[in-house]
Amino acid sequence: MKRTALALALSCAWGVATNARAQSTDEKLRILQQEIDELKAQVQSAPTGSAAPAVPATTISGYGEFNYNNYKSDERPTQADLRRFVVGFHHRFDERLTFHSEVEFEHAVVSKDDEGEAEIEQAWVNYKFSDAMNLKGGLFLIPLGILNETHEPPTYYGVERNEVETRIIPTTWRELGAGVHGLLAGGLRYDVGITTGFDSGKLDDPSTGVRSAHQEGQLANGHDLSVYGALNYRSRGLLLGGGVFTGNTGQNGASNPLLKGVDARLTMWDVHAQYKVGGLELQAVYADGKLADADQLNAAILATSAEPFAAPNRMKGAYVQAAYHVYKRDKLDFAPFVRLESIDIRQQEDPANGLFQDPANHERITTAGFNFWVHPQVVLKADVQRYRTDATKDRFDLGVGYMF
Repeated sequence: MKRTALALALSCAWGVATNARAQSTDEKLRILQQEIDELKAQVQSAPTGSAAPAVPATTISGYGEFNYNNYKSDERPTQADLRRFVVGFHHRFDERLTFHSEVEFEHAVVSKDDEGEAEIEQAWVNYKFSDAMNLKGGLFLIPLGILNETHEPPTYYGVERNEVETRIIPTTWRELGAGVHGLLAGGLRYDVGITTGFDSGKLDDPSTGVRSAHQEGQLANGHDLSVYGALNYRSRGLLLGGGVFTGNTGQNGASNPLLKGVDARLTMWDVHAQYKVGGLELQAVYADGKLADADQLNAAILATSAEPFAAPNRMKGAYVQAAYHVYKRDKLDFAPFVRLESIDIRQQEDPANGLFQDPANHERITTAGFNFWVHPQVVLKADVQRYRTDATKDRFDLGVGYMF
């Protein structure tokens, strides 16, 4: 009977983990193993014939971070911030149908006079036909890069998220839509679908590429939809993958009438790799995007913006990162790291109308520091960052992050 109870308990634990948020990282696997070990202990200590521990149909998850940024230049204020507080709610209707959601609060206070925001980061349902085929629908994360789907503070290095996956790939990037995903033979996972896209009529900040045109599921203009596809391969500490997202962004002039009939097609893609062996971790991402019809976007921006700017038409960036776990004992884990990043956001210049390339959109960033896990789900961080083009961003960072 104990063997039967143990098998049932492990099956339930694995089911909860595989139907939780999309976080197929070694950290998640490590947490799962701890939960399995605890279930084993419960079953082994239970009297013969007793039932396996019950798994609740509804579960709660969460993550958050507290950050401190001390800038070298007096042009930028030194600040401490409750950067993010996120709570997730998940429900298992039956062995095939599940629901997943996250509610995020940023900067501690949300009101019309404050910088804080409240938003739904995810809200989607998933129906599992088999491991190889799942159907999802709702507001979900787009599978480009590494950080966008796995962005909890204990899962990445550095106090701040890397800039390639925030200024080029607009993490946290989610869209309303439907997709099919699953695990194929040999550790290969696919994810394809159709979703809402960007609205170039909402562009207001070329320093972050197309990020300001992201609709986030809020009354999203849906005249122009987008499609995406991603493939990822995992095996023994190795991750290799890539993805692509493409669709028109003019939205038939819904946000700016001057864009009626303008395609302004956005195509963004990435390739990424991660390798872990012993205490060494290596990671790299390259992301590239093109926004068409930038000259027509410039004309629309000139006519409607109080502070006109040259529209972004090419966005690319890359980083390489190395970390080494110099101390690991029980739940304690200390790992120094270094990351080198390159950002290149090119704008459609129009000198006749005073629209020029912003030199700060060509940037090189060096980040060095450490992560110190006091528990696999709780991390202390410190780093220094140096910017080659805009030295006013040079700073020292401290952070605390958690997830559960």
